[in-house]
Amino acid sequence: MDIIQKLASEFKIRTAQVEHTVELIDEGNTIPFIARYRKEVTGGLSDVTLRDLDERLKYLRNLEERKEEVIRLIDEQGKLTEDLRQEIEKAEVLQRVEDLYKPYRQKKATRASKAKEKGLEPLAMIIFAQLKTDGTPEKSAEPFINAEKEVNTPEEALKGACDIIAEMIADDAEITKDVREKTFSTGVISTEAVDPEEKTVYEMYYDHQEALSKIPNHRVLAINRGEKEKKLKVKIEADTEKMHDVIARSVIKNEKSIFLGLLQDTIADAYKRLMAPSIEREMRNLLTERAEAEAVKIFARNTESLLMTPPVKGKRIIAIDPGYRTGCKVAVLDETGKLKAYTTIYPTEPKNDIKGTEAVLKKIIEKYHTDIIVIGNGTASRETEEVVANFIKKEGYDIQYTIVNEAGASVYSASKLAAEEYPDLDVTTRGAMSLGRRLQDPLAELVKIDPKSIGVGQYQHDINQKLLEGALTNVVEDCVNRVGVDLNTASPSLLSYIAGVNMGIAKNIVAYREEHGRFNNRKELMKVPKLGEKAFNQCAGFMRITDGDNPLDATSVHPESYGAAQAMMEKLGVDPQAVKAGGDKDMEKKIKGAYPAKSLNQSIAAMAEDLGVGQMTLTDIIEEMKKPARDPREDAPPVIFRNDVKSFEDLKIDMEMTGTVRNVVDFGAFVDIGVKNDGLVHISQMSDKYIKHPMDVVSVGDTVKVKIISIDYDKKKVGLTMKGLKGNSGNDRNKQDRQEGKHGSL
Repeated sequence: MDIIQKLASEFKIRTAQVEHTVELIDEGNTIPFIARYRKEVTGGLSDVTLRDLDERLKYLRNLEERKEEVIRLIDEQGKLTEDLRQEIEKAEVLQRVEDLYKPYRQKKATRASKAKEKGLEPLAMIIFAQLKTDGTPEKSAEPFINAEKEVNTPEEALKGACDIIAEMIADDAEITKDVREKTFSTGVISTEAVDPEEKTVYEMYYDHQEALSKIPNHRVLAINRGEKEKKLKVKIEADTEKMHDVIARSVIKNEKSIFLGLLQDTIADAYKRLMAPSIEREMRNLLTERAEAEAVKIFARNTESLLMTPPVKGKRIIAIDPGYRTGCKVAVLDETGKLKAYTTIYPTEPKNDIKGTEAVLKKIIEKYHTDIIVIGNGTASRETEEVVANFIKKEGYDIQYTIVNEAGASVYSASKLAAEEYPDLDVTTRGAMSLGRRLQDPLAELVKIDPKSIGVGQYQHDINQKLLEGALTNVVEDCVNRVGVDLNTASPSLLSYIAGVNMGIAKNIVAYREEHGRFNNRKELMKVPKLGEKAFNQCAGFMRITDGDNPLDATSVHPESYGAAQAMMEKLGVDPQAVKAGGDKDMEKKIKGAYPAKSLNQSIAAMAEDLGVGQMTLTDIIEEMKKPARDPREDAPPVIFRNDVKSFEDLKIDMEMTGTVRNVVDFGAFVDIGVKNDGLVHISQMSDKYIKHPMDVVSVGDTVKVKIISIDYDKKKVGLTMKGLKGNSGNDRNKQDRQEGKHGSL
């Protein structure tokens, strides 16, 4: 089965879909562009499916390259048989290819290679054949005694021959496969403390055993971290006798052979000395790779949800970056995110200047007519929140506050990018500004930060950083292209994630804008240095221009489809200016009138044929005409605003509350319920029905109803449940609402 057919089978799609998609990828088209503007070619594959297909395509191509290389290397040794070639060619995973290559790989000097140099390989073959049923092994070994080669006794000859057989067993691809599978299905991972007296977060693993086949991914990562920090000792344990039996089934051919005992001892040696250590490494790597892949997936999904948090537009904001000794930094932003004022307040220890803080806040609110107060969720957050909530209540202001995840804000504020954007401001003021802008437009602000620093996953610092970085870059790219950007206001950071645009081109776009003024149409992009026709084709549809020369430039309609869009508007009598005025809500009625049919879908199909355009493309154009530049973030749950605060002591068992999901991990979700520490909804408490993963129910940013089921006042931990509570039925992540390729603009 070739790669195209294999992909079609795995993804359960037509061969033609795969062929055309692979052609588009090989031509250098980006995934966002293919997903949005080549639906007819791919059959409407989503960006998620396209990413997965692209990754799988790379793996299968690497597999084929490795197969060719291994066949060449074995052939150069003159040892390639037709059977071996066929075995390599039909291998479906890299592991199998490496297993088959193992006997032919150049090795350093081993006990087996030394025995071969002593001329003992023929004896090894005699023993391995197991044909002799009379006499003794020692008698069979006598002809191989050779003082010149330091084989002085039959016992030495037999020992050397058995070393050769042990290596043959360990190098055998089928035996290795069987032992590997048996180890995984029956083995356990065992952990113990390096120092049993030391109190650490790994105490549950101080004397712990768990089946390899059942251990959850988050526990694998926890164990790995404990081992790395030298708090845990970890080993893989397997039933040795079972492993000997697995090997014996392939090796022992004649139980009446005089070499039976010798072979049984050799099997034990091969397993203990050569196979068990490598199988243990493989098992650890297998578990780690699986756990890392899942952790990256969780991190990516959480990051996507955070990036797609709906913006709070048209609000003036007081942003507070909390702190203790150095005080809380305050930034005042207007509706567009422009800095109007900044200062420092000291509502927390050691100064506890409540009166001074209230006076500053009162002055800011009355001077700048602010609407919302934003507080970072880091150090001193809850103490600051308490002061703010009491102040609002005391003064009776019609103003609310919210808590914003500040992960990565300090990284950004101290970055070269922040220094270039705001050279006259100190690091802490930049940090406060970033928090305020995260509320006004999360995506535009968060793209300035290394995705790893956003902090909504599990064990992100322990996993393969290259894998994580690649996945998160893809997520950010998909989110930015799904929403689109305003060409005349977008920052270089935001523009750099648009399909076909790198940071160099992004900076050139901004430089062109600063030199020549605003862009009036998409065609002007072609005047930007280094932005050629190919890059224009990839990026143009994701760039928005409001109040430009052509109303279509404000939509996600690609310039290549302008002719079809304009022809459609003419046939239906749609005023192009309706695009600027918020769209034409009667589009469907007009289509049915112009192309009468039993269903709207048939009417659209008839119009598509008439206009000479693909039906999927036309459907997207119609959606844009109905509601131009629709922002997909509108589908996400709104931000929760508060005007009061609860202390930990206010919490009671069975209390029902509304909270915001801050993080989703393998074992549950952490929910902000308005106290210092987030509460945990364990996976077993998330739904009345069985779920495989918390992400089947919730995502970061979701608003959920929860009930308190446990409180640990000493450790400040809260256990929550979502079971049986009204208002949670809408949190169904199986729906693909947020993954649809609908576009708004930043």
